[in-house]
Amino acid sequence: MKLFSKKIVEQEPLPRSIRLNKFISNAGVCARRAADMLIQEGHITVNGQKVNTLGYKVTSQDVVKYRNKVLSTNKCIYILLNKPKDYITTTKDPKGRKTVLNLVKNACQERVYPVGRLDRNTTGLLLLTNDGALAKHLAHPASNIKKLYHVVLNKPISKADFEKITAGIALEDGIAHVDQLEIVEQDRRSIGLAIHMGRNRVIRRIFEQLRYEVVKLDRVMYAHLTKKDLPRGKWRMLTQQEVKHFNCPTNT
Repeated sequence: MKLFSKKIVEQEPLPRSIRLNKFISNAGVCARRAADMLIQEGHITVNGQKVNTLGYKVTSQDVVKYRNKVLSTNKCIYILLNKPKDYITTTKDPKGRKTVLNLVKNACQERVYPVGRLDRNTTGLLLLTNDGALAKHLAHPASNIKKLYHVVLNKPISKADFEKITAGIALEDGIAHVDQLEIVEQDRRSIGLAIHMGRNRVIRRIFEQLRYEVVKLDRVMYAHLTKKDLPRGKWRMLTQQEVKHFNCPTNT
């Protein structure tokens, strides 16, 4: 299979929380007093765990279920952004730097948040949503979400280093494996790389370990989504079919 044809870590503010009984009521299940009964009787789960404590609070990122059905108080929004450089992948930056939410501020009234991270100097596809169930599904290693990157190095990669990467590179947090690696240009500086692990700055660290500098890092594919007809800095809504393609158990 051909890949190509021819951390900055920011602390995010906590999402706004509401009482579980209000969340259940807002989801249209029942009134708050009846919701308290459901909670006390153990009919409600939050993130897979039964909750029977009155006053328990949840956020939009929690997965709340009643009778094995996910409850939602909002219309689910799915935005695909082609992120430019110099934007932080967070909902708010205490230093006042530009965030990806600045780019989608007119997309919807609902509060959305990014799924995963692209560091400040990395460009390409980023998914934003208010669907906590899908976000957790995509972040789970078992989902095996593959991401395809275009990497440009400061110098040609040697055959020996190419083979080292395909075999696995030892980093401080364990062995880093890529799914596919391909030389894109004859100068051996332009590389296509497919990976599904989601460690912080893992691609840059792989090449830094071998004394290469990543001059450009662009995510060109996320799962089944591509940058086709999506210019840098622009966004679009996902179609229902694209959302179903993620095979999230709670969206089937």
